[in-house]
Formats: sequence, structure tokens, C-alpha cells
Amino acid sequence: MKAFNVPEFYRSPIISKIKQYRKIQDPRKKDNSPTLLDFGAVQFLIARHFGFCFGVENAIEISFKALDENPTKRIFLLSQMIHNPDVNNDLINRGVQFLQDTNGNQLIPFDSLTPDDIVIIPAFGAPLNIIDLLESKKIKTEAYNTTCPFVERVWKKSESIGKENYTIIIHGKHSHEETRSTFSRSDKHNKAIIVRDINESRLLSEYILGNRSLEQFKIDFKDRYSESLHLELDLQRIGVINQTTMLASETQEIADFFKSVMIEKYGIENISNHFADTRDTLCYATNENQDATYGLLETEADLAIVVGGYNSSNTSHLVELCERKFHTYFISSEKEIIDKNTIQHFDYPNKKHLTTSDFLPNKTPVRIILTSGASCPDSVIEGVIHKINSFFTNIKSTEEVIKHLSN
Repeated sequence: MKAFNVPEFYRSPIISKIKQYRKIQDPRKKDNSPTLLDFGAVQFLIARHFGFCFGVENAIEISFKALDENPTKRIFLLSQMIHNPDVNNDLINRGVQFLQDTNGNQLIPFDSLTPDDIVIIPAFGAPLNIIDLLESKKIKTEAYNTTCPFVERVWKKSESIGKENYTIIIHGKHSHEETRSTFSRSDKHNKAIIVRDINESRLLSEYILGNRSLEQFKIDFKDRYSESLHLELDLQRIGVINQTTMLASETQEIADFFKSVMIEKYGIENISNHFADTRDTLCYATNENQDATYGLLETEADLAIVVGGYNSSNTSHLVELCERKFHTYFISSEKEIIDKNTIQHFDYPNKKHLTTSDFLPNKTPVRIILTSGASCPDSVIEGVIHKINSFFTNIKSTEEVIKHLSN
């Protein structure tokens, strides 16, 4: 796989050695058990896969290239390049300006742009109407387009099944940049509908089976379907794709459910005419990170810490998985770890910040699950390790721990 030119301050000597060790130990990526870092009083169980993925490193390389190549020009990002505050703040501090927030709300008017300006397309991609608007202003959107190749793969799948006259059901968060971009392309090739989870899928099935009215559909799926969708005609042939960062198990459950609905309505002998069997469209990093988190669930620990941006979809799913077994704290960096007794963390379902006391048990060794989302720099994970180690005495040196790991 290609090696990207990512700034050194995002890297970590400790994490690099762990990843290199596991790569040599498990080249075929068959072992999802965590890596044990035993510092004595603290033991960290590091997920087999975590941190920057191909798409994120590609986006960072292109964005910093844009800065290097255009020192005298105004440089804009359409929205957050990735969902990580450290990376986005680094770009802001270097003079990059955001045109929109993550929900598509305008921060800087498009009318203020000129052909001399540079606009970076984020890793999530951009809706077609935005691309058209930028290009109408003579801005070359392909010059610094950081769209993840795995997102583009989903777009190709939507185009393929759309051209075969299947209505496209997108499993995703309708306000997410990637889902908005995918919807715009799906809508171009055929009709499209967004469902958030299995509950919304069950609701949609009621319309497929003809049990609910068009008027109610417009309420239930407001702003989440193609305007030209004909409820009776366009739900006779369907196919499922997804936002690449959703839970793989949930996407499979949704696809299996819709297939069963179409069998119920049309019979198994006719299923190929009514349901497009699409292979899972999650990216490799999402799959690997989720599989590695299942590996964490097979271990024993006192708590779990998941690090990443609070608006990061793939990170939120790692939190969701860890919470099945452990007291889990979702933080953006070591700065949220105030002291040995206090941690500030994020309640993702309720979108609020919490402060918890006595989060570290009064025992040794303390066993801590540690992982991060695909947009989290390795240097931030290292910062968490050092911060927690600072609360304890008789901690082994990093060199000693890494040397033991290699033996």
C-alpha cells in the first residue's frame, strides 16, 4: 500500500513500533487480539487496528501539498477535511478557511470566491451541485480533491445498480457529509432513500408492502428521499449501499432485512428482479477497526478509552462496541484527562459532555483498553499513554516496554 507524506508531528515513535511489530508478527491480519503494553502499574491493551487510514493519510498529504504549492493564494476547505479537531485546527492555523460546517451550513459565501482561489474537497467528497457551483466559478475542484477512494467505490456501486433501475437505499446518517455526497450521486442515477438504522428500515418496509400512505412517507422520511420518487413504482426494485463508516453488522442486517421483505412481497423465485445483492461497501479500515474492537471484547480490562473527533462516525461505532462490555470513555485527546481522578468525555448518543470522577480504579495494575478512530493521529494516542502513566509511580520506561514487546 502506498506510503503517504504525512507531517511528522502526527506520528508517534511508540505507536509506529507497535504497528510495525504487529505487521511482522501477523502479515495476513488474521489475529485481532490486542497488543499488551505492560508499564507495570498500568497495562494498555492496544487494538490490533486503529488510527489513520489510507483515505485520511491521502487527504492530509493533498491538503498540505495545497499549502506548499500555493503560498500566496487563499485556500479554502469545503468543510472539515476529516472529523478530527487536531488536524482541522492545524490547517486553520496555517490559513485554511472553511466554507461550510459539517452540516452544510454556509460559513463563507460562495459568491466571495474567485478563480484564483484554491478549494480543497474533503475526504467525504462533495455533493454534485456544490462541485458544479465551484466549477462554474472556474475553480478547479480536481486539483486538490481528497475524496477517499473507498467512498468513490460506493458511488460507483450506486451508479451501477441505479442504471439497472434499482432504487438505492443508503444506510447512513443523512446529515453526514459523506452520505449527502453519496445521495447526490445516487439521485443522479435513480431514486434514493436514506435510512439511519434497522428501525427506520422496518418503517420503510411498511411502505414497500403498501401498508402506509404517501402523506405519512413524506413526514417519516422528510429530506431523505429523491423528490421525484414514486412510492408505489420505485420501491419494486431496491438495492442497499452505505456510508462507509457505519457498523458492518448493522449494514448486513439491513440488507438481509430488505431482501426478506422483497421475498415476502414477490416470492423467492423472483427475488433477483426486485433486490440487488450488493456486496458490503464499508472501507477496509472501518472493517479492520471494528474487527479489532471485537477482539478487544474478548479480553478483560477495567475500562476502555476511545480517542477521536466527537463528530467522527467511525469512532462513535467503536465506542458503541466497547460499551457492550466496558466502562468506556470517548475523548478527543489527553487534554480531557484532567487528573488521576477526573476525566471529561463525550456522550455521543445524547451529544453532551460529561465529567466522571474516580474513572481509574484504585488498584494495580490498571488494565485499560485503548483504541482510536480512523482520523485520529498516532501522536494523540501516545499522548494519552503518557498522561495516564504520569499518575503512577514505578512506571517502566517506554524503551523497556517496547523491547519486551519485541522479544
